[in-house]
Amino acid sequence: MELKEAIAKLTELQTKMYAYRTASSALYLDGVTVAPKDTSAGRGVALGILAGEEHKLFAAPEVGELIAFLKDKKSELDELTARQVEILDRNYAQLSKIPMNEYVEYAQLTNEASDIWHRAKETNDFELFRPVLEKLVKFNIKFAGYYDGTKKPYDALLNEYERGVDMVYLDDFFAKVRSKLVPLIKKIGEKPQIDDSFLYKKYPVEIQRKFSDYIMEVMGLNRAHCTIGETEHPFTLNFNSQDVRITTNYSENSLADSLYSVIHEGGHALYELNVDPAYDYNCLSGGVSMGVHESQSRFYENIIGRSEAFAKAIFPKVKEFFPEQLEGVDAEMFYRAINKAQPSLIRTESDELTYSFHVMIRYEIEKQLIGGTLEVKDVPAEWNRLYKEYLGVDVPDDTHGCLQDSHWSGGSFGYFPSYALGSAYGVQMLRKMEKEINVWDSVAKGDLAPVTAWLKENVHKYGCLKDPAEIVKIACGGEFDAKYYVEYLEEKFSKLYNL
Repeated sequence: MELKEAIAKLTELQTKMYAYRTASSALYLDGVTVAPKDTSAGRGVALGILAGEEHKLFAAPEVGELIAFLKDKKSELDELTARQVEILDRNYAQLSKIPMNEYVEYAQLTNEASDIWHRAKETNDFELFRPVLEKLVKFNIKFAGYYDGTKKPYDALLNEYERGVDMVYLDDFFAKVRSKLVPLIKKIGEKPQIDDSFLYKKYPVEIQRKFSDYIMEVMGLNRAHCTIGETEHPFTLNFNSQDVRITTNYSENSLADSLYSVIHEGGHALYELNVDPAYDYNCLSGGVSMGVHESQSRFYENIIGRSEAFAKAIFPKVKEFFPEQLEGVDAEMFYRAINKAQPSLIRTESDELTYSFHVMIRYEIEKQLIGGTLEVKDVPAEWNRLYKEYLGVDVPDDTHGCLQDSHWSGGSFGYFPSYALGSAYGVQMLRKMEKEINVWDSVAKGDLAPVTAWLKENVHKYGCLKDPAEIVKIACGGEFDAKYYVEYLEEKFSKLYNL
């Protein structure tokens, strides 16, 4: 085979894989946004066939031969093709070990699980969700062996979301965060609390939808390439660098819920929209890892979105949308309210300071589930125990407890630590950014373009061209160190609470 022919076959292979994944993603998006209830069965049939065809296409022996041929010609390949071969070689080694019947069954299971999870959460019925969760845990333990049999199962799963990370690394990271933040949270708990009651008045959903349009405009999201939908648990889905979908969930009695959901998902969307278009339709497209992805969403949500500069910049417009609800409220009161720090039940609604503790709880439970030391039937009790131990709160029911997140229904075991890592990555990126551009003058004017341009140059544009650790090193200006994250939180909240 000639090298030129092999590269053409590689391109054709990846374009076909893109087509299958786009079809599956479109079905998923429809299923969790606008599809009628109780319609998962039909989607499951289609998703099973798509998964089978994708497996048949990529796990074929001739694909292995193609990749091996190109690996031997590495010195003759350009940078982009060489990187594609590297990634596809790794992916092929994994997928070719998974029997097609298991791959198809798993695709159908996650589709079914998503539907069951929605119903279980609505009805506060963990027992409805338990059987399918047990199957998902068993599948993930088995798949972990396919991914990398030399690693402990949970380490193999973690590596799928943040390459190079394992339990030893995360245990050390979380220990550093805990040691500094527990005393800070205790001190804040002894101070008079910030009044945020005005955030929980009646905020009509129709007006919130228009407000979301305004926030997307401030973020610089091109609506010709990014739409917004509604779902139970907000997420972002990218088809390519020209087609990204974000979702949110509106609560009539909370302004901040959707506001920060839109900013969070908007951060994900900006990452995807700014990946080099040359990577579309191949394995270099999209964000490089969930940790790096969450660094972008959490950067916009918290570092920018909850900053004093941003809060005061948008407040006049917020008040224009909701004059009655915010009567007597000024920009300073708004800034303090959106940063109120208080242990709570719901991860997605938690404050910036206590957020990592919600992640730690999920991390501890996943370690036990995948490690075989916790049975699924005992998850609610363990969840409730850890919430009391870590955050000092009582969990009233499973809807507000272990059923609150959609991740496990999608089989995403090992994802949650990415949120905390991403939060920490983002702060270190900020420190480098502050040395190179005037961040806060721009934000105070409501102009996020310089911030986004910096992130595009240092993170977004690379897509999957480089490994996560390399991109983190570029954007952070050196090796990652959790101290920047801890110091940022100590400084911000000590000032807010006059400690």
